[in-house]
Parts: sequence; structure tokens; C-alpha cells
Amino acid sequence: CSYRIMSFLRALCVLLSIPLVAFAAPPSVLVCGGSMMNGDHFADSTLDVMRRHYAGCQKVALVLHASLPAERDRMEKRLQEAFAHVRVPAAESLHRHDAAGAKALLASADGIFIGGGETFVLLGELYRTGQLQLIRDRVAAGVPYGGSSAGANVAGLLIGTTNDFPTAEIPSRTALGIFPAVINPHHPAPVTKADFDGRVGKIKIYLQFNPTETVLGLANTSIARLHDGKVTLEAGLGWVYRAGAGRALVPGDQVPELMGKP
Repeated sequence: CSYRIMSFLRALCVLLSIPLVAFAAPPSVLVCGGSMMNGDHFADSTLDVMRRHYAGCQKVALVLHASLPAERDRMEKRLQEAFAHVRVPAAESLHRHDAAGAKALLASADGIFIGGGETFVLLGELYRTGQLQLIRDRVAAGVPYGGSSAGANVAGLLIGTTNDFPTAEIPSRTALGIFPAVINPHHPAPVTKADFDGRVGKIKIYLQFNPTETVLGLANTSIARLHDGKVTLEAGLGWVYRAGAGRALVPGDQVPELMGKP
């Protein structure tokens, strides 16, 4: 299974000119479509998978670059409450530290979580600070990663269907490459037909121009997880798209399209 994963990622990285992350162990990566907070706790539908994903973690490094600087203290406090609720004793934001201290926190924490906001600002800051490669290295070493909205976008191979305005310059659309898809967060549900049809249409056009890519759409509070060499929709609604094809996912569905041939 691990051989198939590495072969698939290697082929994608060659096609997209993305550096391959060399994993010492199968990575554990959680991506959420967004809006996963319910007050100061994670949304009820996400609690079980968040507990399992971060089980045993003692301190999570919070990466809040995507949010406005004035909002980061408040967001850190909310996430500290939310992680305590899923039995993680400590969570601390990188914005509390200077450049060296932020890297030290990333290097020492046994969990990583990247919040939502502006994807281009987030990716640009990860490049500027050198934190992009450090996060790749930590995930490759077995540290669990979670990201919501913008934090899900940057987990993928590149940022391509972000829904964001390009609010900052970035050196490259190449992202962390720790999750084998391009993520589309905040994907509308079919009950909002006009919004749903509009999003599906945009993704299909994107794939006509980028036919080698696979897009994973995730609705709000929906979670997909790469764990033990498999991608599974753990909560909510999801959709997987390839050029000329697409299908809906329900919780418990595995996504072999992201793992190569079974």
C-alpha cells in the first residue's frame, strides 16, 4: 500500500513539477472544508475524528497566518478551548514568537493545525518564513497535521481551487504536498442548487485546463483524512473530481482516486 502511495505521489509531482515529500512513515493528514468551529469548540460532527486524529498529542502548534493579525489572539484562545475539549492539553500560536521561536515551536510540537482565512497570505508567509519545508518535514516524521479551509488548501499538492481572491503575492502555487489532491473547501451542498451547480461547473473548467489533477471538494464541517495509507471521508459531504468525471462521497467512503489503482 505504501509503495502504491509513493508511486502515485511521485507521478503527480513529476507532472506538476512539485517536490516529492519523503515520508519516514505514512502521514496522518486531516483536511476540513471549513466552518468547523461551534463557539469555542469544534463542531459536533467533527469531534470524534479530531479526538482520534490528535490522540496522544500534548501540544499543538497553531498556524494562524491566514487570519488578520488583530484576530489572532482571539482565535488562539478559541482553538485552545477547542483542543482542550478533544483532550489535547496545550495549543499555542506561532504568532506569539519571533521567527526563531516560531520554528522552534513547530519543531517541538507533536501536532500541527493551520486555520482558515486568506490562502494566498498563508502560503506566502509559509514560503517567506521557511516554515513550509519545516511543516513538510514534521509531517513526514509522523506529526499529525490538521487544516481547515485555507489550512486545507495548503495541505494539497498546490492551491488551485481555493475560492480566494489572490490577496498576496506568492512565489509558487506549489503547496505542502502532504495530501494527494487539490482541495476545494466550502463546497456547496446540492440543496443549494444554483451554488452547487456553479461550483461544479467551475471545477470542471479548471480540470479542462489542468487535466492531470484531482480535486477534492469538501462542504463546511466536512473532513477527509489521510491515515494508514488511505484517504477516507470521515464527516460531512465530499466530492472527488477528475477531468470528465466526478462522484459524491458520504462518510466512511474511501477515495481510491487519490491513492492510485487499488
